[in-house]
Amino acid sequence: MSPLFLSGLVVFAVIFLLVQILYLRLDAFVALLITSLVVAVLGGVPAGEVIEVITDGMGGTLGYIAVVIGLGAMIGEVLRRTGGAKEIAEALLRRSGDEKAPWALSLTGLIVAIPVFFDVALVLFIPLVYSLVERSGRSLLYYAIPLLAGIAVAHACIPPTPGPVAVAALIGADLGWVILFGFVAGIPAVLVGGIWFGRFIGNRIHLDVPEYMQLDDEIGHEGTTPSFFASVGVIGFPLVLILVGTVSEVWVGEGHAAEPWITFIGHPITALTLAILLTFYLVGIRHGYSMNEVRAMARKGLEPVGMIILVTGAGGVLGNVLIETGVGGVLAGAMAVSNLPVVLLAFLLATAVRVSQGSATVSMVTAAGLMAPVAQAGDFSAPLLGMITIAIASGATVLSHVNDSGFWLVSRFLGMDEAQTLKSWTVMETLVGGVAFLVVLVLSLLI
Repeated sequence: MSPLFLSGLVVFAVIFLLVQILYLRLDAFVALLITSLVVAVLGGVPAGEVIEVITDGMGGTLGYIAVVIGLGAMIGEVLRRTGGAKEIAEALLRRSGDEKAPWALSLTGLIVAIPVFFDVALVLFIPLVYSLVERSGRSLLYYAIPLLAGIAVAHACIPPTPGPVAVAALIGADLGWVILFGFVAGIPAVLVGGIWFGRFIGNRIHLDVPEYMQLDDEIGHEGTTPSFFASVGVIGFPLVLILVGTVSEVWVGEGHAAEPWITFIGHPITALTLAILLTFYLVGIRHGYSMNEVRAMARKGLEPVGMIILVTGAGGVLGNVLIETGVGGVLAGAMAVSNLPVVLLAFLLATAVRVSQGSATVSMVTAAGLMAPVAQAGDFSAPLLGMITIAIASGATVLSHVNDSGFWLVSRFLGMDEAQTLKSWTVMETLVGGVAFLVVLVLSLLI
């Protein structure tokens, strides 16, 4: 097939997918599967092989992702229900004082939202913001924006949050590099979008605690609350193992007897399996919870991830279909002619889908599916694939507006109308995504 036809097929795939989600109101999982089937047929995949391509894409993606996302969600839920996550926030606030509370809230969001979903983290910590507002008399945005920026960065950029895990699996990026660049790009993003902008917008829009906002605390405290260090430890433990595994070849040298063992222990599946066992004991059993209670908490954490895993698998299907049609070579050739940096292409694709349909996770999965053929054909280095992952995450973060469920969630919790939410939340998300992208773009040009 001609390069022009295959390029048009990519454009058709994106438009067809968005029409199904936005106008036909189909679930993203179903829409991705339908798009994959249609693109496979139009792209010349033999009819007898279409289903095999579909199942290969689904199985190849989920064999890794389902384990990582599931374990991460279990750790997050145990921390939430034992009070460990809240202890992190309260300990940081105690040590920072009211004046430095925005810094503590940003750090809280960044740390705790790594294993906890965005909406859960917001529900968990918004009461702390309310109490600070009532005590200080400052605008709600002065404290809420830094918290939201930290949560947004962790949600988009730092595994084992589902979005970056999914993107890394789809384009073949190493999670260690993703974690490293997630922090390198995410910290400046939090400083600009959270600390600086929070102070700026907090002095221009004054919001008090909404009268209607009464949060139910679902956390049962049958046992004692884990300490700050225990709670942070079970989050940081797998991240450190993964990073050590990533750079093991550099540290001990390829072929060293210890290198395979370090790589094994530092693999995300091994690291998170060890981390969940540590979590069960360190923040559960050690603090008075029975094994049955801890196990029940962990199982509860798996409930929200089912659809995320399916959507991610469907994104892998679309990526595999595009690879089979030969789109990768065409796009790689087009990039070579245009001299467009691959990091910029990844960001623009994710941004286009984000603005069109709203969901950050769907935007990341869709953009990664489209970038998978490029990654396969481009022979990119491991660090560059990590940067591409963060670029996709950044594009899926910017310009949140009325088609994003997060927009309405924040609007409700902060008691804002649509105009105020656009001026605060939307601008913050755009600053966070934009700064993170600029960091990895500059790094990609230097490395």
